[in-house]
Amino acid sequence: MTDYEWIREASPAWDADKARIVGGAPAGVFDEIYRKLTVGALAPGTWWRVVKSDRIVGYGWMDVVWGDAEILVATAPNARGKGAGSFALARLGEEAAAQGLNYVYNVVRHTHPQAPELTRFLHKNGFKPAEDGRLSKRAG
Repeated sequence: MTDYEWIREASPAWDADKARIVGGAPAGVFDEIYRKLTVGALAPGTWWRVVKSDRIVGYGWMDVVWGDAEILVATAPNARGKGAGSFALARLGEEAAAQGLNYVYNVVRHTHPQAPELTRFLHKNGFKPAEDGRLSKRAG
């Protein structure tokens, strides 16, 4: 049993919590576009909130690309190392499988300040390296 809730956003928009968790990540983690969005702007892709004790502690994001799901996981600094990221990865895999997608994948940017740690985290959660630099896992 987990303490986390997984909530799909019906009409994802950039809000204060996304700005805090995704936009507040260190430079090099995510696209710079996330630092430039204004509150209320459309947040493209499909988004889910990771909630614990009525507080948003993370996000999962998915975009369908040729039958696979590119994913993003972001957790608040105080939620790291407590299972929120692994929870989001597992839920994203389930969401992709429910849509009939083949794989979930992530690309660890060379600019990510903790690229080796992130790569180990993804390996620990079943992701394997692919020829094109992605780390992927069968959906489900």
